[in-house]
Amino acid sequence: MAVPPSLALSDGVRIPQLLFGVAGLTAAETGRAVRIALDTGYRGFDTAPGTEAAVGDALAGVPREELFVSVKVPAQGYDTARRAADQALAALQVEQADLCLLDGTKGAFTDTWRALSRLRADGRVRAVGVAGFGVSELRRLIDATGAVPVLNQVELHPWLQQLPLREFHAERGIVTAASSPAANTGLLADETVTALAAKYGKTPAQIVLRWHLQADTVAVAASATTTRTRENFGIFDFELAEDDLAVVAELDNGTRV
Repeated sequence: MAVPPSLALSDGVRIPQLLFGVAGLTAAETGRAVRIALDTGYRGFDTAPGTEAAVGDALAGVPREELFVSVKVPAQGYDTARRAADQALAALQVEQADLCLLDGTKGAFTDTWRALSRLRADGRVRAVGVAGFGVSELRRLIDATGAVPVLNQVELHPWLQQLPLREFHAERGIVTAASSPAANTGLLADETVTALAAKYGKTPAQIVLRWHLQADTVAVAASATTTRTRENFGIFDFELAEDDLAVVAELDNGTRV
């Protein structure tokens, strides 16, 4: 069974470059989807608020050391964030999350960050990052707390390559994660992507996810179907040539989904 490559976060924790995401799935869909992902070979899971219990039930019985589990906590202040994180861990049936993300920039996000940093100090989470932050919000957080997130999960795909943000990340050792690696499936019909899929004998989704791996980003691939889940995992036996990476780079047009 293939093992996804991983990236080192700035604090030494390693994160798989391909995570299975469950955002947008119902509780019933989540449990089934996670079990399919486990059977396929996924060991990294990106949860969303409200999905933790279904994910925890599906992961029960898998040795904890084999898993990478990420949780999200909305910006909501110190005490509320601490309670939300504790509830997420309890629902997941784990003592410690591998990554906890401060999700969103509205509200008291610096106080929420301090709560998550305390959770890391207490051993409740191994690493702390953010989701949905731009350069200005990252600067505010770093200036206010003196701490640099290990990861920022944002909308990122060939139509929206976020080069200034990724440059800022690279300067400060922040790993970039893509929450919508195929632009919510929009890219799967893109003529350039479909042409590359034909050239490599792969599917459009595999071309897009392979681009993410070679761009040194973490891709969060979500699916409720067995076929797509297995398809998304089949990206470790080929590489895009440099000239084809250049072709994909030209797709950047600022489209957000």
